[in-house]
Amino acid sequence: MTSRGYAVDLIMLVGQSLARLLRTPSHSRRSIAARRGARHMLLVSAVLAAVIVILMVAVDAFEIGLMPPRGTPSLWPLKIVNDFGKSTYVLWALLALMVAVAVLLPRLAGASRAVMIGIGTRVQYVFLAVLVPVLAGEVLKGAIGRGRPFVGGAANPFNFSAFSWSEAYASLPSGHAITAFALAAAVSALFPRLRLLMFLYAITIGVCRLVLLAHHPSDVVAGALLGIIGALAVRYWFAARRLAFTIRPDGTIEPLPGPSWERVKRVARDAFAP
Repeated sequence: MTSRGYAVDLIMLVGQSLARLLRTPSHSRRSIAARRGARHMLLVSAVLAAVIVILMVAVDAFEIGLMPPRGTPSLWPLKIVNDFGKSTYVLWALLALMVAVAVLLPRLAGASRAVMIGIGTRVQYVFLAVLVPVLAGEVLKGAIGRGRPFVGGAANPFNFSAFSWSEAYASLPSGHAITAFALAAAVSALFPRLRLLMFLYAITIGVCRLVLLAHHPSDVVAGALLGIIGALAVRYWFAARRLAFTIRPDGTIEPLPGPSWERVKRVARDAFAP
């Protein structure tokens, strides 16, 4: 393939991917899924909102008083683990995967191209499932303006400076928790067998944020709530357009069967063949 032909093919494939994502919803059961999803989200939101209030009133100040002082040298392993929940790193990694898929697609044809498009759609879903709640979280952080633990010198969970848009007053919700729980929910939606592993990862990130005195417990729960709801909302968007997911008659959203590992290896050989 000539360089000009490759470039044109690449642009056309990227355009087609965006068109599929933005097209009008076509799944006949999307309204059933929307109602089912709304009920579940309202229930989960109500329960966790009550938990957040209880944590603010009864737990936050006590919990952060138990944590080791900020900057304790022995906490360096937690700082390394903590970075695995940083939105910048997670989103750049997912973006790199999407770019890799886009670069390889024009080298493939037929069944191999179809498999790679399926892989790209799933990576695109995970990227957006993390990006959407992360962006929403940044807006909420600045608007709410909750002080981080010990900002102002005291373990005061009610230290607020609304619309301050400063790092010191960006505690609620936890950005790392949003990222980790959104990633866990998105990957679990595609690969249910990984659910336990992914949520162990997310909980570990949440615990790190508490021990490092970056957040109150209620911040982490709020971040988890926003991350999960955001990932599920993006999942509905994809399912309504028959992308990566399907909708059962009862409104349950399930992942479409993905390619086998043998098929993926075959596609990789085709993509890197001279």
